[in-house]
Amino acid sequence: MLPEAFTKRMQRLLGADYDAFLDSFSRPRAVALRLNPLKTKTLPDLSGFSLRPVPWEPCGFYYDPETRPGKSAYHEAGLYYLQEASAMAPAALLDPQPGERVLDLCAAPGGKSTQLTGRMRGRGLLVCNEINPKRAKILASNIERLGIANALVLNEHPQRLQTRFAGYFDQILVDAPCSGEGMFRKEEAAVTDWSEETVRMCARRQAEILHSASVMLRPGGRLVYSTCTFAPEENEAGVSAFLRAHPDFSVEEVSAPWFSPGRPDWIENPMPGLEKTFRLMPQKLLGEGHYCAVLRRAGDAPGEEMPLEPAAKRPKELDEFCRQTGAALPEGKILLFGQNVYLAPEELPSLKGLHVLRAGLELGEVLKNRLKPAHAWALWLKELPNHVSFPAESEEIRRYLAGDVLAADTRGWTLVQVDGLSLGWAKGDGQTLKNHYPKALRR
Repeated sequence: MLPEAFTKRMQRLLGADYDAFLDSFSRPRAVALRLNPLKTKTLPDLSGFSLRPVPWEPCGFYYDPETRPGKSAYHEAGLYYLQEASAMAPAALLDPQPGERVLDLCAAPGGKSTQLTGRMRGRGLLVCNEINPKRAKILASNIERLGIANALVLNEHPQRLQTRFAGYFDQILVDAPCSGEGMFRKEEAAVTDWSEETVRMCARRQAEILHSASVMLRPGGRLVYSTCTFAPEENEAGVSAFLRAHPDFSVEEVSAPWFSPGRPDWIENPMPGLEKTFRLMPQKLLGEGHYCAVLRRAGDAPGEEMPLEPAAKRPKELDEFCRQTGAALPEGKILLFGQNVYLAPEELPSLKGLHVLRAGLELGEVLKNRLKPAHAWALWLKELPNHVSFPAESEEIRRYLAGDVLAADTRGWTLVQVDGLSLGWAKGDGQTLKNHYPKALRR
């Protein structure tokens, strides 16, 4: 079922290793999830998923596909993100630190963005951008589900961002749109949509995106470029052309013994250092095909400063809600979008002229003399004095996710939890809990 031009190229490049490569396509896919370190310090019992560690990501685990963790209430609580194991490599190689300014330039559907902010421990600023409007909405919903408070989600073209954020970021991830050859086992559409012209088109687009990213990186900053394809035109050749056009960048040597070295011998006139990039080959590890390059910009200077988004006056309705419920807030500044209240990182830059989908943590909507709390705030909270918790497989959790009323003796706004993990809001009258789980998410 593989395209003939693809198999001929890979046979020519791989030589004696081609048969093992071809055999990997008939092997069952390895499926994985990544735990969310922002959600809880105490994990519920996940032994039923038969977890086995992913070597290159401390929070990553392979699971038994028969267990279907995506159907569990733990998934709705943001305890983990279902993510293919090889796709965890780029963010692991970037390894951002708490307090940094980080950009995920091609971020949808959000797996790598949520992985990045987990490594940042929720501190600093993560800008997640996606050019496609529909995919950007999916990105924003995954940022919400994992309880992330320090992310700015944008729907912009990279060229618009490069003029706005020149020299601003400490670290940048470019998981570039590609021809998708590494997803042939996973997605039938990747096979049917593939062509040699698609490879060439993707390579041209990747060069433009990489240039935009280079403009936005501060001197001394790091950039990880990744694809999910085997094509040298999109991998070693693309990085080589970038290095030739950007002499202030070089390949940084990073220890990653699980991965194969890049193949400068597969292209003409390679720039130095390509052997220090990485190929994730499905015949050599439990994962799909990927390529990663860690690039460092020469110099050492702090990121450029930008005008900050001004803080709004804190609504009295928010203060009253916090007083009544004991709900905590992350550090940051208040922003108002109409009647909707957000809390964003203090260093959030000016949003003027940007297409913003989410700016920090949504707290709620100011109605007449009261605050209606947002689902995002519930997912960020780890505890609340007024709460109820039920086991994952309980009838109460099934009914809550379906939008039904629950029996409970609490009054006022109540945090509903699954085995101690925050799941959403309900409001009690002393006998029943009116369900406030979002209608769009109900099962």
